[in-house]
Amino acid sequence: MLSRASIEIDRRIDEVFEYTNHNVPEWSLTVVSDEVIEQTPDEVGTRFVCVTENAGQKMEFQGVVTHYEPPKFSAVELVGDQFDIEARYAFEDLGGRTRVTQVSAVKPKSIGLKIIFNWFGWLLKKSSCNAAMKEMESLKRHLEGTSQR
Repeated sequence: MLSRASIEIDRRIDEVFEYTNHNVPEWSLTVVSDEVIEQTPDEVGTRFVCVTENAGQKMEFQGVVTHYEPPKFSAVELVGDQFDIEARYAFEDLGGRTRVTQVSAVKPKSIGLKIIFNWFGWLLKKSSCNAAMKEMESLKRHLEGTSQR
């Protein structure tokens, strides 16, 4: 299942890129911790453990940075017990403002989850897109100094 969200932030592209990639637990509504376990010099290949919480349920993901091109693009892969996630972020300079676009692909692992994603994909996609937009709005609030978590 693919979801996409985009937002404009009143900050320079380099600030937005840095904050988005290195402060996820501060701005994310679902990520509660993000711990680097192996750092690489150019970021690509950096491994980390990401813990999320949604509706009281915590999940742990093993993550790896797959693309890192400051200040334009970054991507990570997250591997979990129930599903894997690929998250990509594109940053566009708007002359002092920045457009951030997040595209996420969720891949269920079990037959049961695959069936649920197949049957109810349209409903799950809408919910996922709404959640992605709320994440982008939270990022904007944090960067523009109007955070209300």
